[in-house]
Amino acid sequence: MELGLVGLGKMGGNMRERIRRAGHTVVGYDRNPDLADVNSLQELVDKLKGPRVVWVMVPAGAATQSTIDELAELLSPGDIVVDGGNSRWTDDEKHAEELKAKGIGFVDCGVSGGVWGLENGYALMYGGDKDDVAKVQPIFDALKPEGEFGSVHAGKVGAGHFAKMVHNGIEYAMMQAFAEGWELLEKVDSVTDVREVFRSWQEGTVIRSWLLDLAVNALDDDEHLEKLRGYAQDSGEGRWTVEAAIDNAVPLPAITASLFARFASRQDDSPQMKMIAALRNQFGGHAVESKK
Repeated sequence: MELGLVGLGKMGGNMRERIRRAGHTVVGYDRNPDLADVNSLQELVDKLKGPRVVWVMVPAGAATQSTIDELAELLSPGDIVVDGGNSRWTDDEKHAEELKAKGIGFVDCGVSGGVWGLENGYALMYGGDKDDVAKVQPIFDALKPEGEFGSVHAGKVGAGHFAKMVHNGIEYAMMQAFAEGWELLEKVDSVTDVREVFRSWQEGTVIRSWLLDLAVNALDDDEHLEKLRGYAQDSGEGRWTVEAAIDNAVPLPAITASLFARFASRQDDSPQMKMIAALRNQFGGHAVESKK
């Protein structure tokens, strides 16, 4: 089938290649002309035969909204827009209603796979009307990993991005657990080869996983992670997961703690710890350290 693909960065560019390898035609547009097949969204739409499917792979928020707004004016009734970025599920519901008013279908798709997706395939979680999903199914089949698993029609519009959001929240907590275990192993004198301890866990243990494999890769590159600064950004999906948990009164202590740990990583000198040090000094006469 034919697909229009908007956004050809690290993920989008590799997705274009994987879809083409499966025998489909992809017309790609990106603001960077060196990456693009066409010079505008108008040209992209003109090159596709109806009913068209256009996959949007741009940053969540304003960039996605403006792209969908423009496509809404260019596409025809019966066409489909797929949002494969990391949009919030509530935005999906809004976009679906806006496009429905013009007779255009909408499917949201959470995509996981990162830089490894071109060769290994992408895990896909998509939401929307079953007829709209069916029109995109050949592309989902091209992108997913080989085998029985790796893609799911998660439910109504918004379900795909909600599922991907929860996936990323779980990922936060798993990464935090590996990081805490690594730091503790590094701290004690009795363990003399932390990297090989991690490597030994890759077979026969209940915590073996792709994340563990990636941790071993990182330690092979930099055994004690001395080249890195202890600072971790968050994409926003961890925050949305915690907010959704609050809205639904679902306890998420591990995921919430892992998100807050990232916030702590950005503080060279913790304001909270200043207050704790001051209080310990006040009630117990414990020593405090002055700024150097």
